[in-house]
Amino acid sequence: MLGAVAGAAVVAATVVPLDRPGLGWPLATLVATAALVTAARATPTPAVTTAPAAPAAPADATATTPAPAESGGDAAGVARPDATGAPGRAARLAWAAATIALVSVGYVRAAGWLFALCLLAAVVTGALAVVGARTPLGMLAAVALIPAAPFRALPWAVRGARHVGPAASTLRRALATGAATVGLLLVFGLLLASADAVFADLLTGALPEVGVALVGGGLLGAAYLVIAPADLDRLRVAPARSVRRLEWAVPLALLDALFAAFVLVQLAVLFGGSAHVLRTAGLSYAQYARGGFWQLLAVSALTLLVIAGAARWAPRATRADRLLVRVLLGTLTALSLVVVASALYRMQVYADAYGATRLRLVVAAVELWLGALFVLVGVAVLLLRAGRLPVLVVGTAVLALLGLAAVNPDRLIAERNVDRHRQTGRIDVSYLSGLSADAVPALARLPEPLRSCALRDLAGTLPADSAWTANLGRATARDLLAAGPIGAPAVDCGNR
Repeated sequence: MLGAVAGAAVVAATVVPLDRPGLGWPLATLVATAALVTAARATPTPAVTTAPAAPAAPADATATTPAPAESGGDAAGVARPDATGAPGRAARLAWAAATIALVSVGYVRAAGWLFALCLLAAVVTGALAVVGARTPLGMLAAVALIPAAPFRALPWAVRGARHVGPAASTLRRALATGAATVGLLLVFGLLLASADAVFADLLTGALPEVGVALVGGGLLGAAYLVIAPADLDRLRVAPARSVRRLEWAVPLALLDALFAAFVLVQLAVLFGGSAHVLRTAGLSYAQYARGGFWQLLAVSALTLLVIAGAARWAPRATRADRLLVRVLLGTLTALSLVVVASALYRMQVYADAYGATRLRLVVAAVELWLGALFVLVGVAVLLLRAGRLPVLVVGTAVLALLGLAAVNPDRLIAERNVDRHRQTGRIDVSYLSGLSADAVPALARLPEPLRSCALRDLAGTLPADSAWTANLGRATARDLLAAGPIGAPAVDCGNR
């Protein structure tokens, strides 16, 4: 296990580029996954108490523990790590595949902001793949265990190294030598680099971009959690005491009525289109869309909490109770879908009037995800089963993020603004020039001098890639810029 973790840490320290998305990120993720799988398969599994009972020991003898299985856990009475209550292999494989897919966005897309979101999501899916959990509290605990795992794994690894036989002394000496070497090079390297700028550049290029100790500690903690998984599914909220029927039905029925009144107004807005906005006294596109969107987004999120609370405290002992739960919560869920549609419409109106941006695209994607959640909640309400809903919430969020990466957001933003320029003659060149290299194919469609205005800054910030920083988005941009060189500086590159 220590060898697999050390090898993966060295590979990650060599190939991961911290300054940009690139091929090194998914490659390091694949190597780390292989190391964790190797560590899990190579670890003997202890026997459990289901084995045949041993003869009674004498009264003065000390208790003995069952011996480890010699074949790795296939004999009778031997439990696999899954026996602790963690999800099975299928769930962990799904989360691991999601983690690899999220990190692989760094090879396909050049947008740094998108890759940062994918990395944050990959931390969550990676924690679920390593630890495994299906309840809301268990999933939160799985993410919380990751930072503390290296500190718990270090003494575990030291105790294990003492039992590897004659190699233990050699291993400890090698670790001590490596620690001393790293310490000396770090101290003197920092001092010498601060004394000479040329040497500092040389040293920066020679050192790995990721510390071996940092990556190795993280992988060691992950290996510890894989080998000894915690039973997080037992972390459940205690059953709530049901309230009386009128105590929850009356507030929810009135909330349904409020939503119904809002939906009737929104139907007129949806069918009235932009004419409704222009006829409203003192109401501009910005006030209409920006002022209402965030409130509707908050309403959508709060509605999910209301549904969760009603499902927790509403009685379901009788058929009438269950029917009332289905009717009131189902109605609220259906009306909430119209609220989501209204929020999306407001953002569409705003984007049509002022152009597409990253923020507007991301919040529209969030609303679509909330709409998918309401559909799942509606199904759970009809079936009165919500056991798989927490996993589906995280799973749909991952799918939404991967879907956002699939549509190539920076290129989509540029295409919408280029199409809007052809219709209205207006375009914000300064904003578009700040997009990533993914937007180059769309910006290349602009007429001169707008094309050169939009691409000049992008071409100036397009770095040369090595084997580990290879990226398909930047490679496509370089090919297009080479085929159609940027013209001379334009006289006016301002907003149009």
